[in-house]
Amino acid sequence: MEDSKINQPDFSLDALLRLVETLRGKNGCPWDKKQTPRSVSVYLIEEVFELVEAIEKGDAGEIQEELGDVLFHIVFIARMFQEAGQFELKDVAEGITHKMIRRHPHVFGDRTVSGSEEVIQNWHKIKLNERKSSQNASVFDSVPASLPSLMRAYRISDRAAKSGIEWTELTAEFQNPDGLPQRIKAALRQQDKDLQSQEFGQLLFALVNICRRAKIHPETALAGTLIKFERQVKKMLDLIADTKQDLEDLSPAQKAEIWHKLNPS
Repeated sequence: MEDSKINQPDFSLDALLRLVETLRGKNGCPWDKKQTPRSVSVYLIEEVFELVEAIEKGDAGEIQEELGDVLFHIVFIARMFQEAGQFELKDVAEGITHKMIRRHPHVFGDRTVSGSEEVIQNWHKIKLNERKSSQNASVFDSVPASLPSLMRAYRISDRAAKSGIEWTELTAEFQNPDGLPQRIKAALRQQDKDLQSQEFGQLLFALVNICRRAKIHPETALAGTLIKFERQVKKMLDLIADTKQDLEDLSPAQKAEIWHKLNPS
């Protein structure tokens, strides 16, 4: 009997590697052939953000699709470096495998841990030891400058704290969260825009540190709030449209009344 799989398309990871090789090959796609790692990195960033958005929505089908888009770009970038004779995708896989084994001695070695907190502490110690053996000695070397500011603020705050430098201990005025409303009012009263910007930057960084100490990632918290706010605004606009009213004709009090009617809590 003829094997039913003979004429089936190959959807394995090897097939994806061959597909990218074809796209970049002699008879491949003109657009794909002219790309560089730098040009493709922009699209990778976009795809990662789309993946994060899909994860926030919790749609498994959309998450699978976005994971595929991210994987394609990773394979595509690795292929360009392979063409330059620098490394292949298998070298990437080998490198990250060795790194994960090295950073999980409680799984692949003889070290024991009491829980996830100790895992994080050990992870940081291992990273510091790795960094000491390289030319990059700063605790912030692994925090990309291109990260969105909120994510970068969290990473920098976290790196500093794990190294024994807690920002709130250095800035006494931000040690007590109850004092933040007064700082906000003071910032709003600033006439100098540069000073006002600095003050609000300090306030935002203080909130990032408060989130970190509460074990809440500010990026995740804000993303959830934005999704909720978008839904609430859409419901509000739909309700106004159903009543044949125009948003611009409503007073602030009327808009507030509609908002609280839809969002009583």
